[in-house]
Amino acid sequence: MNYLKYIFVLFLAITTLPAFSQTDTVYTLQQCIDIAIKNNLDVRKSELDMERDRVYWNQARENLLPTVNGNVQHTISNGRSQDPTTYNYVNQQIKFAQYNLNSNLILFNGMNLMNTIKQYSLSYQAGKLSYQQAKDDITLNVISTYLQVLDNQELLNQTATQVEVSKQQVDRLKILDKSGNISPSQLSDLRGQLASDQLNLIDARNAMYAAKLNLMQLMNVPFNREAKIQPIPADQLPGQYTQNADQVYQTALNGLPLVKAAELRYRSSAKAVSAARGALYPTLALGGGWGTNYSSTGNTNYGSQLRNNYNTNFTLGLSIPILNYWRNRNNVSLAKINMLEAQATNENTKVLLRKNVEQAYVNMTSAYERYQTLTEQVDAFSESFRVAEVKFNSGVLNSVEFIVIKGNMDRAKLNLISARYDYFIRAKILDYYQGKLTL
Repeated sequence: MNYLKYIFVLFLAITTLPAFSQTDTVYTLQQCIDIAIKNNLDVRKSELDMERDRVYWNQARENLLPTVNGNVQHTISNGRSQDPTTYNYVNQQIKFAQYNLNSNLILFNGMNLMNTIKQYSLSYQAGKLSYQQAKDDITLNVISTYLQVLDNQELLNQTATQVEVSKQQVDRLKILDKSGNISPSQLSDLRGQLASDQLNLIDARNAMYAAKLNLMQLMNVPFNREAKIQPIPADQLPGQYTQNADQVYQTALNGLPLVKAAELRYRSSAKAVSAARGALYPTLALGGGWGTNYSSTGNTNYGSQLRNNYNTNFTLGLSIPILNYWRNRNNVSLAKINMLEAQATNENTKVLLRKNVEQAYVNMTSAYERYQTLTEQVDAFSESFRVAEVKFNSGVLNSVEFIVIKGNMDRAKLNLISARYDYFIRAKILDYYQGKLTL
């Protein structure tokens, strides 16, 4: 049974080692944004879409290059067959080889190639902007959720302060109750208030964990409830917003990646129509080739036959589309439909942008007014509570009145915290529309 001693010693050694966990993890806002952009699957998909557009654009440019293809063929023929070197029919086994190299260059095809290059160039530019838009979207979501975590953290701290104030009052009344200097109802009233504050503390803690969970899900990292979120310095909190709704809209119209991408996709679809029309015109192409062959019926060796049998050719061909099941004309019609759809998407993007900006501006204005009013309310209720606490400690104010006044101040402080972060988030949304999501 000696091995049990070793297991016990090992267990003690492990349990007494310093604990290394995620409890000391501290996230800054910039770290959260960087992690979310790196891990977010929508951002990754947008990046892949952009890379696909880049490949299409490269291929469209490379289609201007000539094609070059080689062919090597070795054959064994038995029985009556044609000798490929003499073109005479023989009745024996023949071993022969053929080598060919061909090239073709399109000189003109109704500007199809050039318009296709322009089409995919515009599409690639739109893809880059869509990729930036995806990163901006996740950045805004992270900033909003990060602020919600800070909001809930401050609410938790304020609720903990309320619990501490109630606890101190209960402890004081316990002493006075033992000496018979107060009525028992005063102590029970404050105990009830303390229990209410403690329940609020539990709710605030759960709300903070829920907000932190949302943030870590945006970052696509495992949930760590003990991770710390670095507060934002007070000098970064915004003042009154200076731009009006129309100014915000005009800035967004000229700079928001979402709007610019929709415009570029419309222009790309217009080039696709021109490229489809190019297929209605004749195609002029220049071609050339080189070839040689070998036959076992020849009178010279392999190398000599390859040198002596080579041939070259040059061609200038004109291909005229006459009737191809109306495919080319239908392709033009489909391209026009796609262009009209892209145009509608472009116009709808601008309409939705104006609606969203106007709604965001109204929300920001309301949040700022609420924040200003609650600031005044907190100042007033804090002064009322200061006076009430002095009276209550002096025995002039009863417990019911004290609890009411304390509750007014507590609610006002909690509402002010929420209003301040709500205004911060609303202001950041307007910054997002203007392309200036500063941290």
